[in-house]
Amino acid sequence: MSEAGPLLAAQALDVGRRGVLLRAVDWELRAGEGWFVLGRNGSGKSTLVATLLGLLPALGGSRVAAPRLHQRLGYVPQELRFEPPLPVTVAEFVRLALPGTAAADAVPAALAAVGAGDLARRRFGALSVGQRRRVMVAQALAREPVLLVLDEPAANLDARAASALAADLERLRRERSLCVVHVAHDLALAQRYATHVAFVHEGRVAARPAAASWQDPALAATLAAEVETP
Repeated sequence: MSEAGPLLAAQALDVGRRGVLLRAVDWELRAGEGWFVLGRNGSGKSTLVATLLGLLPALGGSRVAAPRLHQRLGYVPQELRFEPPLPVTVAEFVRLALPGTAAADAVPAALAAVGAGDLARRRFGALSVGQRRRVMVAQALAREPVLLVLDEPAANLDARAASALAADLERLRRERSLCVVHVAHDLALAQRYATHVAFVHEGRVAARPAAASWQDPALAATLAAEVETP
């Protein structure tokens, strides 16, 4: 792939853990795009993204990544539990993602980017769910990614905290020309911030610009029926 080509591309990708769940997925991710992956709980959203990232094996088809993408990939999983609680400060937690030669100012810059600079000396295990979420995003940002993938970033957050985090991610997408992928179940946030939508429904994935999704009456009606709107 060239510099101007996709960061990641799926071609006729079959996805699943114990058998094919999603068939023949064609999907390309490019710099500057803001994707929301939408669908019912259990439809295969997280499995799809994990397979596209190479965290799970594909059951068919292919995935192609831009050169050295693994070095510029930020991934924030949905699961936030650490047992036992990590005995590190927030700054130390963010630093864990960086190689030994990384610039010393990467950690405070990443925390400041998500409004968490005042948490640097706090114990990571003592943070609230919302604070942990922001710090995990900061850890991903410290790698200076070109692709940032977040699995249910608004999970267990109230509407205000979820909206604030989504707004920060949108600002970062614009400022840094990041490709940001949200695995989500909040249609209102998608309608506000998505440039593109990947809708997972009945074993298929419809990946298209957001405007085309909202303007397609049948697809818009299905989205409204299957995806939450707080």
